[in-house]
Amino acid sequence: MELSLNRREEIQELTSQWRGERFEDGRPKVSDQLLEKIRKMTLEEVWLPLYVMGYQFQFEGELKRLHAKEKMVGRAVTCTFVPTRPDLFQATKAYGSKRGWTGTCNQWVVDSLTESDVVVADMYDKIYNGTFVGGNLTTAIKSRTGNGGAVIWGGVRDIEQMKKIEGIQVCYRGVDPTPIRECVMAGFNGVTRIGNAVCLPGDVVFSTESGVLFIPSHMVEIVVNEANKSHAKDIFGFEMLKQGIYTTAQIDSTIWSMEMLDKMEVFLNQYQQNKEYQGLDWSLEKSAALGKPDAVAEIMKRCLE
Repeated sequence: MELSLNRREEIQELTSQWRGERFEDGRPKVSDQLLEKIRKMTLEEVWLPLYVMGYQFQFEGELKRLHAKEKMVGRAVTCTFVPTRPDLFQATKAYGSKRGWTGTCNQWVVDSLTESDVVVADMYDKIYNGTFVGGNLTTAIKSRTGNGGAVIWGGVRDIEQMKKIEGIQVCYRGVDPTPIRECVMAGFNGVTRIGNAVCLPGDVVFSTESGVLFIPSHMVEIVVNEANKSHAKDIFGFEMLKQGIYTTAQIDSTIWSMEMLDKMEVFLNQYQQNKEYQGLDWSLEKSAALGKPDAVAEIMKRCLE
């Protein structure tokens, strides 16, 4: 049986709920416009709709960051490593040789990157002899992706060199001076686990100071819409609290009154800076405000309080 390394047909089957454009390798190609919308949001805004819709293992917070303040948003290129054994190593190297892949397995992954890609590598928390990138490969990632980066459940090396590379983010578990050794790639653009989170090829990787979130490609548009609604309510709610128009109990209520929803829409439409929040669909919230049971149940389902 052929190894499962970056095979287009398997990637398409794995991400079958995606209906949009794909890369040549089969990965979902979430649009640049949606990536930029995600970049403007907070991790919590994006996380909430995923969590309430059943995607409860998409976040991992136990990672260090190359640049403390740098936000990262990009499309996942996944890989999974295991401890090496001679027969598996030989089969993997033979597979790569047939496809013209040169160098080590981690170099194969970096050589495949395109603009706005993010390497998501499960090194099974290996730090000693588990350094997926150093100064050279981080430079290569920057060159190939522009503003992408890497999430590594394992180690990095040459951290002083890496920190000098601006406009890129790398999230990792630890630092060690040793090179990558005693491991072999068992999966390339397949299912990858990063701590408590699961990532598929083409997922949108969203990294902030809070941690890393993996957004399934077919969920991105839904998440952006729901996050925009959450953000719009916050903009309106904060202003109403400042002016003393509504109480914290009213703003924090799961179901807003029709008066509040109508006033919010007027408020959002008054200012140009709120343009991206104008025209959002508030029909579910309004049905809940009118006491319709199905709408109330759906709103309550989405509430985590």
